[in-house]
Amino acid sequence: MNVLSWLFDAQLVVAGHAVLWREVVGNLFGLASALGGLRRRVWAWPVGIVGNVLLFTVFLGGVFHTPQDRDLYGQAGRQVFFVAVAVYGWVRWSQARRAARDAGTPDAPAVVPRWAGWSGWVQILLIGVVGTVVCARVFEALGSWGPWADAWIFVGSLLATYGMARGWIEFWLIWIAVDAVGVPLLLSAGYYPSAVLYLVYAGVVVSGFVVWWRARDRAEPQQVTAAAGVSG
Repeated sequence: MNVLSWLFDAQLVVAGHAVLWREVVGNLFGLASALGGLRRRVWAWPVGIVGNVLLFTVFLGGVFHTPQDRDLYGQAGRQVFFVAVAVYGWVRWSQARRAARDAGTPDAPAVVPRWAGWSGWVQILLIGVVGTVVCARVFEALGSWGPWADAWIFVGSLLATYGMARGWIEFWLIWIAVDAVGVPLLLSAGYYPSAVLYLVYAGVVVSGFVVWWRARDRAEPQQVTAAAGVSG
């Protein structure tokens, strides 16, 4: 067995259950990405992509004949879309960082938090409802485990990641709704490390929501002062 095969199949036993190391490692990369997002750092995006690639293989347990032999197509599919949205966020935040350096503030965060507003919430609700219904039907046809819960996790995760890229404070709230559904689903399907990490994420997202809200309140007076300087 070569090294790559060993890394792919390596397992540990937790409370009598076999667990893949790549599920643990993939979720740790995801947690690191969430913490980077909380601090509004560009490196959060590439770190998250590494975790997405690992977890894509984990959630196709039936395809890869892993100890967790249930296929969660929504969980696996969202990793693919995560990568696409992460590239968008990576580019967007990198551009903001370059603009900050050019303006003489190289240590400024990559994004200034803001509320999504009515137009943003219309997008969130419309995509959330329609996307969940459509995806649930698709996942049912594919034989996914818990298709309706899986569909919401899939759609909600994409919305949250897109909201993070746009700098919407509400994206943290969407993550809370995803975690509330994700923990029971993952426990029932036997993906215990992912379920535990979802619980940890819940603490991170609550903290992130507060941090971004406060950052928005601090940024608002600065924007007003800057606008007054330009008009003067």
